Amino acid sequence: MSTSSRASSSPSPASSDLAIARAAHLEPVEEVARAAGIPLEHLEPYGRHVAKVDLAAVRDLADRPPARYVVVTAITPTPLGEGKTTTAVGLAQGLSLLGHRATLALRQPSMGPTFGIKGGAAGAGHSQVLPMEQLNLHLTGDFHAVTAAHNLLAAMVDSSLHHGNELDLDPRSIAWRRVLDVNDRALRNIVEGLGARIDGVPRQSGFDITAASEVMVVLGLATSLRDLRERLGRIVVGFTYAGRPVTADDVRAAGAMAVILKDALKPNLLQTTENTPVLVHTGPFGNIATGNSSVVADHLGIHTGDYLLTEAGFGSDMGAERFVNLKCRVSGLRPDAAVLVATVRSLKAHSGNYSVVAGKPLPPEMLHESPRAVRAGADNLRRHLEIVRSFGLSPVVAVNAFPTDFESEHAVIREVAGAEGARVAVSTHVADGGKGALDLAEAVVAACAEPHGLRFTYELDDTLRDKVEAVATKVYGADGVDFSPTAAKDLERFEVLGYGGFPVVIAKTHLSISSDPTLVGAPTGWRLPVREVRAAAGAGYVYAISGEMRTMPGLPRNPAAASIDLDEDGEVVGLF
Repeated sequence: MSTSSRASSSPSPASSDLAIARAAHLEPVEEVARAAGIPLEHLEPYGRHVAKVDLAAVRDLADRPPARYVVVTAITPTPLGEGKTTTAVGLAQGLSLLGHRATLALRQPSMGPTFGIKGGAAGAGHSQVLPMEQLNLHLTGDFHAVTAAHNLLAAMVDSSLHHGNELDLDPRSIAWRRVLDVNDRALRNIVEGLGARIDGVPRQSGFDITAASEVMVVLGLATSLRDLRERLGRIVVGFTYAGRPVTADDVRAAGAMAVILKDALKPNLLQTTENTPVLVHTGPFGNIATGNSSVVADHLGIHTGDYLLTEAGFGSDMGAERFVNLKCRVSGLRPDAAVLVATVRSLKAHSGNYSVVAGKPLPPEMLHESPRAVRAGADNLRRHLEIVRSFGLSPVVAVNAFPTDFESEHAVIREVAGAEGARVAVSTHVADGGKGALDLAEAVVAACAEPHGLRFTYELDDTLRDKVEAVATKVYGADGVDFSPTAAKDLERFEVLGYGGFPVVIAKTHLSISSDPTLVGAPTGWRLPVREVRAAAGAGYVYAISGEMRTMPGLPRNPAAASIDLDEDGEVVGLF
């Protein structure tokens, strides 16, 4: 094949994801459970193809040998995303075709993006998680349970204020807003309690999307019902006038919240288009939270076969960093390798020669053959390889092939990754399912067999300031951190309050390794600005905020919701 030829890739536009999903053969969920070795008595079916798995299964499978554990991450994505989910699905299918028993653990999609710009998050083409409609919509109601539990706490806080404020809670300090799993910019900032005196205490507040709720992170990090209850009780909603934290236990809401979330703590079992088992559970926001699926799903999945794959949100500077420094500390599990998803379009974007905007077509010139543009953006790939290796993991570069790619462009990625000593495979799983990911699967098997040992970026007994600086300099490549006076004061206060032993999360843009979304490639000569620091005491981390984070997205001019409907047979149409 000449270097100027198109690379084989995705199915034709006529073969929509929804059409492929409907044509796929689905096994009854009991058969999927058998393939994973999950005893049927632990299944709680939601129809024929979805089930919750009782937490007792984690205990009953614990004596089985642990699987190889692989995290799927990516280079810095464009606003369109680079296909980590579909690559993780394809890899699971490829491992299965090689004769290995593979299980996949993924976050649950939020309905906000499904009805907004991005559309569904079930994978693509012949590497999807099914049933597609259920996954992208209500599934088993876990998001609704998180929404209800979060808003119950908000109601209890406002009720406490209304009935005399016996806790002496300073209304100006209340950081607990309400949540909704719909993109609605009009609710970002509101004034509540208007009307008569019986309608509550007027104050400024707002809404976040459900995925941004601390309750979602608590659900994702809890290791048991008891742990869930304790974490919920530690959630801080605000401070007294004297500066003492006021918790969910203080407002007597945590017990009822735990009751609402009791069933939501059970992982959901689904399957890929090739019937590989998939555990879908929780969906923490990637910018301000962990961006990873649940600990209990991993505790279950690690004993269901030979390989457990899990996906971490956004690039390795975001989701993979939190996977290592936060999730692995909680779960006690240690990964054997990492897959780094790269695309031609993302590397072209990192050349700085093109502008990619969410909701708009790619620039036409970006679709022209240009190995030079791919090479110009390759510093981003090199930097992410360094980040993955800093965690002590062997990286495998997975080139998620698109129909607009050229072989010459893939060759540049192979060359760059090879020069860095990384394995690399071009994967056509979107068009070919597991067959298209066989090379990737073989590379992952080889990487898992190499000597490895997980390395954290910082120690928990470091100061909070030192932890933030470690992530900024060692992972992001910043020259240092500039803490605002407010942020510095926050850090001192949280150390005094006993939060100094927490891990840290840095809330920043996912569109750059730096804190500036306009800086592409591998930026150097910059410093991380931190304007404030907040405590997620229930989740068990402190997060530093760098830049403006939108925790309630808005709908575009032409939202995906406008195309979604029911046909004459009651089937969903327009979902993508």
